[in-house]
Amino acid sequence: MKEAGIQQINLTDVPQISGHIKYFDGEIGFADDIHTAATFVDAYKVNFVAMIFCTSGNVSMKINGVKYDIRANDGLLIDMQSVVSDISHDSNMNCKIICISLEGGITFMTKSVFEAFLRIKQNPVVHFSRDEIELMSRYYELALFKMEHPGVGSSGKETMHTILRAYVLDMIANLTSHYGEDHDMAMMRQSDRIFHRFILLLAKSNGTQHSVKDYADELCVSPKYLTSICRKHEGKTASDLITFNTVGHIKQMLLYSSLSIKEIALQLGFDNLSFFGKYVKKHLGQSPNNYRKLNGYGR
Repeated sequence: MKEAGIQQINLTDVPQISGHIKYFDGEIGFADDIHTAATFVDAYKVNFVAMIFCTSGNVSMKINGVKYDIRANDGLLIDMQSVVSDISHDSNMNCKIICISLEGGITFMTKSVFEAFLRIKQNPVVHFSRDEIELMSRYYELALFKMEHPGVGSSGKETMHTILRAYVLDMIANLTSHYGEDHDMAMMRQSDRIFHRFILLLAKSNGTQHSVKDYADELCVSPKYLTSICRKHEGKTASDLITFNTVGHIKQMLLYSSLSIKEIALQLGFDNLSFFGKYVKKHLGQSPNNYRKLNGYGR
């Protein structure tokens, strides 16, 4: 989809952008090459979060019109709704890339993760020590090993998400050491603070169904204002983000837990099992039982 000459890129487009995609499940993507991204389009808006780790050489690009140069041991955060353009690199450039969808990201969002992202958004380039970049590269290589050797230990999306969560925790610890632990919330605009609190409320809900009005009342704002803030920050409505959060938890529970469909529905605030089934079919394309049988627990 085009927006004022800028092409929108979703996570599902990543396999087309990078010819060296290593893993992709619709929520998480691993790649180790951005050479094809440089010629894919002149400028595009990303509808996902990406972290690029440069292991050798140099690469530069503009994010929202600002040019950033990254070299060996540098990390670059590309946030949701960022416009990326003017990608160039030298012949020695090697990068590792991790992409996360909004739906996937919300399900493991915590206060420390969100505040670290707020810090790094102000200056998206971080120069990591060799040990730090080595640690993150090891996570990447571990994920690749699990993909290439599915018969060793457990396999599938559960393993990938576990590796990703561990990676995120270590990445946040590393970022904290570079940016400091104190984040002055008073310096944030009111809308930023409200969005920050909204995301934390989503995280605390563990996917339980609540209306936009419920969250707006908790934040002492109107539902309309909360939705406008969400559109500004993520290009999605408050209702969209609530749905992403709920659907993400539904998928996790269907795929990785032994809870019955009824138990999952009740835990997520669906009192009517029939409505829960219709909700799942609407967002996942099939009934809860079929989704579980085809993709997840007990397969």
